Amino acid sequence: DGNVHVNIVKDMPDETWMAKKDPVAEEMYRAALELEGSITGEHGIGLTRKRFLPLAVDACQIELMKKIKQVFDPQNILNPGKILP
Repeated sequence: DGNVHVNIVKDMPDETWMAKKDPVAEEMYRAALELEGSITGEHGIGLTRKRFLPLAVDACQIELMKKIKQVFDPQNILNPGKILP
């Protein structure tokens, strides 16, 4: 098991950064998935990568995750609204 933690280094004006960071991240995550890797870290998907989760898993898998969370957290007190509503 090898984990590569990739970060995008900002070396540009803020307005350029804001326009480019998500498309670059998406391209990087798609490449990782094409190489049979994952977009998550050892701690799971984080808030930064939340919007990219559908690249890695389909809607059925996300729905299953929501149902599992509901079983173990019926009152939604564990990280409410973070990854799974």
